[in-house]
Amino acid sequence: DRLLDAASANPDYRHFLEDLRRTKPYTLDERSEQIINIKDADGMSALITIYSMLTNRLEFKLEVDGETKTLTRDALMSYVQGPRADLRAAAYQELYRVYAGEAKILAQIYANRVRDWTNENIELRHFSSPINVRNVANDISDAAVDALLDVARRNVGVFQRYFKLKAGWLGMDRLRRYDIYAPLAESDRTIAYGDGVGMVLETFQRFEPRFAQQASRVFDQDHIDSEVRPGKRGGAFCATILPSQTPWVLMNYTGKVRDVATLAHELGHAIHSMMAEEHSVLTQHPTLPLAETASVFAEMMLTDRLLNEERDPMVRREILAAAVDDMYATVVRQAFFVLFEIEAHQAIMENRSTDELHKLYMRNLEEQFGDSVDVAPEFQYEWVSIPHIYHTPFYCYAYSFGQLLVLALYRRFQQEGDAFKPGYLKLLAYGGSARPEEILREAGIDATDPAFWQGGFDVIRDMIDELEAIELGEGEA
Repeated sequence: DRLLDAASANPDYRHFLEDLRRTKPYTLDERSEQIINIKDADGMSALITIYSMLTNRLEFKLEVDGETKTLTRDALMSYVQGPRADLRAAAYQELYRVYAGEAKILAQIYANRVRDWTNENIELRHFSSPINVRNVANDISDAAVDALLDVARRNVGVFQRYFKLKAGWLGMDRLRRYDIYAPLAESDRTIAYGDGVGMVLETFQRFEPRFAQQASRVFDQDHIDSEVRPGKRGGAFCATILPSQTPWVLMNYTGKVRDVATLAHELGHAIHSMMAEEHSVLTQHPTLPLAETASVFAEMMLTDRLLNEERDPMVRREILAAAVDDMYATVVRQAFFVLFEIEAHQAIMENRSTDELHKLYMRNLEEQFGDSVDVAPEFQYEWVSIPHIYHTPFYCYAYSFGQLLVLALYRRFQQEGDAFKPGYLKLLAYGGSARPEEILREAGIDATDPAFWQGGFDVIRDMIDELEAIELGEGEA
């Protein structure tokens, strides 16, 4: 208490110390902690490393136009988002054929992971439940996470409707699980890099001039690498090193409409860091559940602008469908991973068999998709291929939390206009200097209220309504 009182003049240090004290009830005596550290280093951490080694060495064979290719998992997965239905199916079938061959070993590793998680965290540290361990680490209440997962579960029909619509657009009676990421017919629209940058900066300027000024710092200081070149890593990310430094952005800009959205997303991360740059290195970074608050919001603003200005129905459909596909993958899919984990942890502690875990996972998929998607039997092996449930149990709800939070915030922005902005900017300026739910309360948000999370799904429903209303010209479908 004396330390906290002494730190009162600097809220950054006070919050950091409060964070340390918050975990004290779960901290054991020094000798016990030493024993657990040794156990983790030589036991559980080693076992998880073995999982990574086993899965990273897997090779997959796929016949493409008469040629059998030997592929890594990442290379194989590129086919599941491709235009050919036969290759989408073949890629998934090969993926789970290989994982099925390793399933007994991988399931045994998972069972030991779960038992270790329970024995250490429930029996010794006295967390209230397996998922409570992650909630405490994320500084989020059980009530908020329960509300999020419950609302996700009650809204599976939103995406089931989308998958039925998508089946029609693809000329199918019903989607197969192989097809949920299938592309619709793509437009040939491209946007030059300079035009894309200008579009993003102008979108930020319209919302809040500070956003445009901060994003411009990234370009002015040459802190962005957007060029596509051999040997460069794929994907995109934003890296913040110190509060005094402008963040760095990496992406691979190919000129697709989606690349402009990616640029807005990563610059949103940079803006979030710069909004919080008055804090110390201990508390500048937002906590995981709030980490997407600026990035996804920036992407939503850009998507709205593109849709408002775009007259080509094919481009409009491409933009919206890509956004909804991403929202399924980020919101419902991730929430259902966690719902499976909750059941799987209980089942393993009840000594249920691996076959029963496969059945649990299939029931999880059936609840997600209902009658909108045919799920082939090999998808029962999908769970052993999900690294997060091994490395960081119950981590995946953070993706759902972040995406739904931003969608609900964006709905408020649409309703309130300029009145929304001061609270939102203050939320970003907090960085990680206060508890997430305290930061949200400052913005008038109760994360334990199901109605708030429902607002996020209402935005998705509106996007699907808009997709359904798009009429393509003859021969464009």
